[in-house]
Amino acid sequence: MNPFMVNLMNKAKSNTKNIILPESQDERILKAAEYLLANNICEVSLVGKKADLCSKGFDVSKAHFFDPEDENLTKDLVEVYYDLRKKKGISWIEAKRQLKTPINFASLLLKVGKVDGLVSGAVSPTADVLRAGIQIIKPTPGNKTVSSFFIMIVPDKSFGEEGVLFFADCGVIPNPDANQLSDIALATAQNYEKLVGQAPKVAMLSFSTKGSAKHPDVDKVTDAYKILQSKNTNSYQVDAELQLDAAIVPSVGSKKAPDSKVAGSANVLVFPTLDAGNIGYKLVQRLAKAEAYGPIIQGLNKPMNDLSRGCSFEDVVNVAILTSIQA
Repeated sequence: MNPFMVNLMNKAKSNTKNIILPESQDERILKAAEYLLANNICEVSLVGKKADLCSKGFDVSKAHFFDPEDENLTKDLVEVYYDLRKKKGISWIEAKRQLKTPINFASLLLKVGKVDGLVSGAVSPTADVLRAGIQIIKPTPGNKTVSSFFIMIVPDKSFGEEGVLFFADCGVIPNPDANQLSDIALATAQNYEKLVGQAPKVAMLSFSTKGSAKHPDVDKVTDAYKILQSKNTNSYQVDAELQLDAAIVPSVGSKKAPDSKVAGSANVLVFPTLDAGNIGYKLVQRLAKAEAYGPIIQGLNKPMNDLSRGCSFEDVVNVAILTSIQA
């Protein structure tokens, strides 16, 4: 585990939270739960019967267990879910049926405060995780944009904060409009400050720097920047529009945007589309041999995060640590 994640792990240990892992039948999840419990990183909740899960060869006996067949537990959760979805035409019977789905069941436990955070996606598609988040947990009040970011840790420590950069959005919104882009930038800046403990320097990326090209796609980025200025009550350092090299290479930034406080030293990169963000993080991960953690979901009322279906147990551990910090 790299020093950045070790620091976050120690932070999680200092204020333990209860993280639910609903995909409890998967061995990667059970192995991660065993590791989290053995190292006192966080409390762990699992979905299923204790006897069944403890018989699978992993020491998870100290976890909390929530059984979807427990009528004493589910009767109240069904009512909560029915109230949330009845305006969409759902019946009480259908609400009870949908509650049996582990992601819905776990999301309702998070909704009512039985747990502090949720990590899923090792088995469930991202769409199912996001749907549960939006329908059950709901977006943060005043925020209409649920998005994501990746934590990228590159070997070259001259970039970002000792090699740590946040990329957004790389996993949720295909083509954000200017308002959504401003929400993404602000939420990612807030998470950077919370997780890294340093001041974010946010570059809103484009194929143009400071008017070097004219195009509606460039206008979207500059419009998002103007909108963000009215929301940026924390006075985060943000600039737009910047090409990638101008954002992270000091010599280029000083030439292309000499008056910018962000150019050449950005640690938060906001991409104009999901195409750009997804391609960008994978290029850096593969070509620069960077470590990539995410996608970390942001903009929800409570912390829940997605995993890749190809994740390792170490990925589950790392996302659980990040979710603990968010909580």
